[in-house]
Amino acid sequence: MPPVSKRPLSRRTILRGSGVAMSLPVLDAMLPSVSASTVSREPNIRRIGYYYVPMGYHPDAWTPKGSGGPLAKLTPSLQPLESVKEQLLVMTGFDLQNAYPGSHATSNSAFLSAARAKLTESTDYYLGTTVDQIAALKIGQDSPMASLELAMDSVNTVGQCDNGYACVYQNNLSWSSPTTPLPAESHPRLVFEMLFGDGGTPAERLAQLHRRASLLDSITSEMKRLTQQLGANDRNRVDDYLTSIREVERRIKNAEDSAQDNPLPDLDRPVGVPAAYADHARLMFELQILAFRGEVTRISTFQLAREASTRTYPEIGVPDPHHPTTHHGNNPDKLAKVAKINRFHVSLFAEFLEKLAKIPEGDGTMLDHSLFLYGSGMGDPDAHDHANLPILVAGGKADGLRGGRHIQYDNPTPLSNLHLTLLNHAGVPLETFADSTGQLKDLFEPVTL
Repeated sequence: MPPVSKRPLSRRTILRGSGVAMSLPVLDAMLPSVSASTVSREPNIRRIGYYYVPMGYHPDAWTPKGSGGPLAKLTPSLQPLESVKEQLLVMTGFDLQNAYPGSHATSNSAFLSAARAKLTESTDYYLGTTVDQIAALKIGQDSPMASLELAMDSVNTVGQCDNGYACVYQNNLSWSSPTTPLPAESHPRLVFEMLFGDGGTPAERLAQLHRRASLLDSITSEMKRLTQQLGANDRNRVDDYLTSIREVERRIKNAEDSAQDNPLPDLDRPVGVPAAYADHARLMFELQILAFRGEVTRISTFQLAREASTRTYPEIGVPDPHHPTTHHGNNPDKLAKVAKINRFHVSLFAEFLEKLAKIPEGDGTMLDHSLFLYGSGMGDPDAHDHANLPILVAGGKADGLRGGRHIQYDNPTPLSNLHLTLLNHAGVPLETFADSTGQLKDLFEPVTL
């Protein structure tokens, strides 16, 4: 065997400064090599994420024609995904039997658990471990954060929220056990400090940040020392990563400065976040990208709005509250507004995917080495049913996901079958999950190594 050319940089390399602990993206210098022709292979799928939108959809504006064939033309609600449609599966025919009787609370709680929520208004709630936390136990333990839970809305509601169900079912997407919901963070600043702060309480970390101009300023000397060990490609990669961090930090500060001048806070929106929903959502997506690039975490969940949300979307011509609008009664005007909201949420997810598709990783891009599931636990919001759910799967090219298709199941199929399939392709071998009946066939093709 040829001698090793040089000792690789540790994948655990951390840049430390005053109150800062920053991981680095995967660099060429971290890959062991014995010769120029030997390449260290990364796992095919490096991360998995789950994205929830509430209150179902308008099927006519969402569902493509035909099934199994190429996505030749995307429907109006899905059109923003055009640039990444070759790495997209549109899937219809899934249901959540354990979400019945139909409610907003169980739509949210069953989406990642496929479990039946205990009907209670008190603290004796009981659900099931969610799929993201099963993944976190297997592939998240080597990361600084086993998983990242995010949301767009402040959680101000307690007690009973929906038809006798405790608000905890509606507030929390992730559960690490049947009795342990994981609260999600909606404030970009707190997420930023959580990803890059070096311990201490949130108040202590914020105080440290206020004493310096920028989180990145305190690692300048460490950065100079490190770059002397890196080649040109790695220096460019690190520069790009740090530039992205600085830009996100700048946008968070601008949002906080603007909030100080706003005398009318939105009760659903934390103080100090961007006033516009899209700007807030983009920041939360950017924070996930930073977390993935720095391998701070490999598992993420993001609730883009809470069930029964009365948020309005005037920026897209929908000044009406979301929840009442979804009780459409087949009114064409209300259905058109539901479709607009669907498209708006999809457009933000599409921007996230497009950015990942431009970031090199291994023998492809970050999108190639990721699996993302996007959808709702409710089908027809007017009926509060849990059938024919709107589901998208994106990424997965590195593990052979056959994208660019619409797959429609003629018979109702448990959503847990999809969860089981994605887990196995993300490196979490599992025979069953919740009420699953087996893995789905023909989503992936064998990958030749």
